[in-house]
Amino acid sequence: MQRTYKTASYGGRQSRRMNSEPIRFDTKIVVLLRDDLEPWQRLNVTSFLVSGLGTQVPEVIGEPYEDADGVQYLPMFRQPVLVFEGTKEVLVAAHGRALSRALPRAVFTSDLFGTGNDRDNRAAVRAVATAGLDVVGLSVHGPRNAVDRVVKGARMHP
Repeated sequence: MQRTYKTASYGGRQSRRMNSEPIRFDTKIVVLLRDDLEPWQRLNVTSFLVSGLGTQVPEVIGEPYEDADGVQYLPMFRQPVLVFEGTKEVLVAAHGRALSRALPRAVFTSDLFGTGNDRDNRAAVRAVATAGLDVVGLSVHGPRNAVDRVVKGARMHP
């Protein structure tokens, strides 16, 4: 008679029991979009804005993913990204508050819709003084209360 056996657990492809305790973060990642953008622009701006965060703030990046077949996927943010919208005036105020608090941030201006690559994007931003930037999107990372103050007056994206 043949005995069945079970292999010992290892860090490979076994499922792990999920911890049901909520994870609380001391920091927040926020994207703020101008409310007059077209749907495709909102998606485009959001993707560009968050793309730089992990390069400058590596602790926001989680661990790589792996499915049950062992196929690996790139790591993503370890915490949610909250998306807000606001008027042009709200964006101008938020941009100023992010600068005054020296929080890690990325900016997307209306000029970037007319460019097609990183070099031209950087040149378009560099050509305009800070106060003259036509900001249509802003991403910010930092302590929860500081980020909340930056996006004051904005509302959650629908």
